[in-house]
Parts: sequence; C-alpha cells; structure tokens
Amino acid sequence: MKLASLKHGRDGRLVVVSRDLTRCADASHVAPTLQSALDNWKRAEPRLQTLAEEVELGSVPTERFHEHECASPLPRAYQWADGSAYVNHVELVRKARGADMPATFWTDPLMYQGGSDTFLGPRDVIPLADESWGCDMEGEVAVIVGDVRGGATVDEAQKAIRLVMLANDVSLRNLIPNELAKGFGFFQSKPSSAFSPVAVTPDELGPMWDGARLNGALNVKLNGELFGKASTKVDMTFDFPALIAHAAKTRSLSAGTIVGSGTVSNRGEDGGPGKAIAEGGVGYSCIAEVRMIETINQGAPKTGFLKRGDRVEIEMLDSKSHSIFGRIDQVVG
Repeated sequence: MKLASLKHGRDGRLVVVSRDLTRCADASHVAPTLQSALDNWKRAEPRLQTLAEEVELGSVPTERFHEHECASPLPRAYQWADGSAYVNHVELVRKARGADMPATFWTDPLMYQGGSDTFLGPRDVIPLADESWGCDMEGEVAVIVGDVRGGATVDEAQKAIRLVMLANDVSLRNLIPNELAKGFGFFQSKPSSAFSPVAVTPDELGPMWDGARLNGALNVKLNGELFGKASTKVDMTFDFPALIAHAAKTRSLSAGTIVGSGTVSNRGEDGGPGKAIAEGGVGYSCIAEVRMIETINQGAPKTGFLKRGDRVEIEMLDSKSHSIFGRIDQVVG
C-alpha cells in the first residue's frame, strides 16, 4: 500500500493513496496521522491494507490526490539517522581533499543524526538565506522503521522496516568543513530534508525490493535536465538492515525513526569515478560528487552549487514508467 500525509497541523492527515497516485482515501478512522499508525502498527496495518484494496476497487469514497498538497510522509519524526551506504561517494569525498580512506569505512557504516522536527514537504521551497553556503541536493532512499530494540540483530532490523520512500537530504556544503573540523559533526550544514509524497510498504514494491535494498534508477533532474539515474542497488555497500542495526547498537529506536541511505552513487563501468549522463554514464545524485571528480581530474571544481530559482526533481519509475513514490519537486528560494 501507499501512504501519504496531507498538510494539516504539525503532523499531517493520513491518507491511503491509489497505486497510480491519482486518488486517495481518508484514513483518520484507522489512525489520524502516520506516526499514530506506526505506534499501533499491529492493529493499524491490516486495516490500512484493507482500505488500500477498497481504494483500488473503488468501493470507498476517494478524493483527487495532489502531490503539492502533501507534507513529507512524516512531517516530523522522533529521529532521522542518515547513513552513507554508498562508500563510493565517501571515497570520492576523501580523495578530492587528498585524504586516505580507512579500511574500516568498508565494514562500519558512517551515520549522522539530522534534524527531524521540521521536514520540508516534497513540493516546498528549499529556503536559502545565503548562496555562499553552497546549497546542494542529495538524492537518497530512506526507510521508516517500527520499534527496534537496542542491540538488535540484522534479521530483527530487517523485520522492523515498515515503509520505503525517497529523500532530498539538503546540504550546505561550504559550512561542512568548519563544522567537521570542530569534531562534533553536522548541525548548521544540514538544514531540513524533504521526502517523497508517498511512502510505500515493501510488499508493494515487488521485485524492486529484495528485503534489504531498493532496486531502481533514482532519477534526479536539475532545472529540467536529467542529472543522474544511478542504481539504488548497485554499489550499496551497507543495506538497510545493516544501517538500522548499526543505529541500534547502543540504543533502541522508536517507531517512526527514519533511516537514510546517504547519497546514491555508482562507480563507472571501469571501476573508477562515475561519469556524467552526457558522457554515457549514469550521472550523479548530488552536485558535490561532480565537483569532487572535477577536483580529482582537473585540480579544481567548476560546477557551481544551487542558486535561488534552481529546480530539483527526484523520482523513481517502475517497469511501466509509472511513478512509485511521487516526485520531489523543489525550487531554491
């Protein structure tokens, strides 16, 4: 089934969305919000599945589904833990600044805790007070989990995955170096992220979900031009159960915790850095990766970060070219 939160108060109004993303049915008689449904998943999930079937059959009242009326599926969350599952991306970051990558990066995930109190809606403006901060998009996949006990195994983590969605993890690249140099991690450099209009249960994804990874091309457009179409399965060093278990190593995770994949990134066919779409590659999911490759190859970056008025779109299509999660479509303002 597909779930969305229409803008309403702080936590949205839960609706069940048709597979083709054209219609939705109010789900407030089951749970007023998605967080409420997650808190009571054992009771809510079968009732929401029944409602989803009724939406497809046309046996319940529905309304037109408009993606621009959506908040992120969870307009705010108890926790947003974003990993860096595509180690190719991390390797390029370090190579661009002349730093070696420790071997542990291939065995122990990187993860940061982002702000989760005010997510942007999928069609909301990306606020940017100062262009010199170096605003960048990051196309990612994310999952929402149920309760996860501290010290959970990978198998337990896998069973806790409730929903899958896409993300734009907005980053202010030029603020990152000074923050990381202080040794305390990201804060100002990671403003509010946005998520796809719809969150989807794993069973709805069919062969595109193998229980641990989403298998599809993440289409990222910049100002209407295809910027990236990287595979979300290829080169994903750490799958979602591994990321969730990593996050839960020393603490329990509450239902509604969001765990992100980090920037989707693919190597080139020769095993080296990925190539732009114009050069026959699959492109990139963020501007920083282009700049890293320019730095490695040319000594300095030439591609600029986002400016006010720039438009970012992030979407994934199924085998019939239908949108699965809806489209993140944001303008920098």
